[in-house]
Amino acid sequence: MADRGEDVDAEREDEFFEVVNITDYARRHQWWSRVFGNSTGPIAEKYSVASQIMMGGVTGWCAGYLFQRVGKVVATAVGGGFLLLQIANHSGYVQVDWRKVEKDVNKAKKHLKKNANKAAPELSSFIEESTEFVKRNIVISGGFVGGFLLGLAS
Repeated sequence: MADRGEDVDAEREDEFFEVVNITDYARRHQWWSRVFGNSTGPIAEKYSVASQIMMGGVTGWCAGYLFQRVGKVVATAVGGGFLLLQIANHSGYVQVDWRKVEKDVNKAKKHLKKNANKAAPELSSFIEESTEFVKRNIVISGGFVGGFLLGLAS
């Protein structure tokens, strides 16, 4: 019996287990890599043109579809609220002080004109960054725009 135990211990010492890092394997073997191929480099060059168009198109379609659905709900709510206010005004439930409305609108105009210059640098830097992003990722951006339009239409 002692010989048998020594043989089992010797077999255990000879065994070699390979540790596989699943995250690295998943990065290397993504499903779109198998379908469209995989390359290396910056993000614009990392995936093939077909996969960039596909990813942009799918995300664009999802965004367009959600934009369409949410837009319909918002338009219905705003239109319904406006309709209810008009009915209430016509029925006499609501009285509008048009002088006060005009005064508040003029006050808001002055405030917007005064603060318009403060927001301009932030807005222009955002537009510049967005334009640079689209230029660097023109293929995926084109796919996104096409998918977005298809999502709006569906």
